[in-house]
Amino acid sequence: MAKLQGFDFWNKTLKAARFVVAPMVDQSELAWRLLSRRHGAQLCYTPMLHAQVFVRDANYRRENLYSEVCEEDRPLITQFCANDPEVFLEAALLAQDYCDAIDLNLGCPQMIAKRGHYGAFLQDEWELLEKMIKLANEKLSVPITCKIRVFKEIEKTVAYARMLERAGCQLLTVHGRTKDQKGAMTGIASWEHIKAVRQAVNIPVFANGNIQHLSDVERCIQETGVQGVMSAEGNLHNPALFEGHNPPVWEMAEEYLEVVKQHPPCTLSYVRAHLFKLWHHTLQLHHDLREELAKVKNLEGLADVSKKLRLRCQEEIAKGNDAEEKQGSLPFPHWICQPYVRPMPKEPIVNGQRQLSKVKKAVCQKRALEDSDGSAEMLSKNKQKKRSRNPNKNFCLDQKPKYIRCEQCGNPKGNKCVFNLCRGCCKKKSYKEVADCPSYSNNKSTFYDMPL
Repeated sequence: MAKLQGFDFWNKTLKAARFVVAPMVDQSELAWRLLSRRHGAQLCYTPMLHAQVFVRDANYRRENLYSEVCEEDRPLITQFCANDPEVFLEAALLAQDYCDAIDLNLGCPQMIAKRGHYGAFLQDEWELLEKMIKLANEKLSVPITCKIRVFKEIEKTVAYARMLERAGCQLLTVHGRTKDQKGAMTGIASWEHIKAVRQAVNIPVFANGNIQHLSDVERCIQETGVQGVMSAEGNLHNPALFEGHNPPVWEMAEEYLEVVKQHPPCTLSYVRAHLFKLWHHTLQLHHDLREELAKVKNLEGLADVSKKLRLRCQEEIAKGNDAEEKQGSLPFPHWICQPYVRPMPKEPIVNGQRQLSKVKKAVCQKRALEDSDGSAEMLSKNKQKKRSRNPNKNFCLDQKPKYIRCEQCGNPKGNKCVFNLCRGCCKKKSYKEVADCPSYSNNKSTFYDMPL
């Protein structure tokens, strides 16, 4: 049978899915996907898999895909990170019989992606990406899709999307943030970029970013014209998001734990992370149970902590604290599933007024960047700890002493070494060449006298 493409693929294979659960490392595992599908999700992605590891490690393939085959878990798209066309194709060929499409991750902005040279850090290598997608599109029996981040310029983003479409991409997910918008700098996703891409290509487009409620989904589809909307963080805090429902946290937690028991094995760290997300707002109040949740060693222990949290919330409700809780900063009481919004950073006060720059109004930051003088108020928490241990610690790069490097290994050279080497390299040279260095008493006789 001929491979479906573009809108035929979206309509027939993906059943015109509009509500999509994003690929999330260590978070979109089988149990979570099944829970999300029960509550309105129509399409799910696997967590991002590393193509090179998938090819060489049979255990990795079994644990992350083969053992998670489930009739209820379709349609399903498997996502890979890769930077080599042949490796990506080989991994995709091993996975294609277990999913409905293969997705290439071009959106991961994390430092691990920068070190591994994949994700959003490939977005300037159009020739390589074109080759990867074209090869996969020609050789695979299932469609190839891509998930990208935008450039600052709408025109460049549109050109990028068109290039991927020409190469053979059959569905494009556009995260409306640049690769620099992450963590404390996440900010607001640009639906304007997403709309421009949707209008420029002739394949289905999913939007990703700013999705916290079902009303956001409907508004995004209306404003951008996309075929579907993908949720990541919003889904983690409320798996019933696509139902337009905000249930009590314990209902989702207990149902998730039940699904985990029905579909073993599930890595304990995944389950723990999901419970931390679900109970996030409540755990800000019950620090003792937060510590207990972090320490328990088995599934029963996690379920027990979740039960204790439920009982405490029900006690608050019985005491009539429900109305009191609604008066806080949260739209609902803390025991209700709801999104987490990163707080704005505290700004320095000048002349009795808090200063807020235009840039920081649009972007959430955990703390201000460090000044060159390394003042205590502007240092990161880690550097403040270091300074508390050593008050004379200097973090200003301009004032730090410059060391001459060892000519062989790059470590700082010995101050008196005549060979311009570090201590270790000088010892080896002294031993091999019978050369004495006045910096150390490391002549050949010294080495002969050393115990073996």
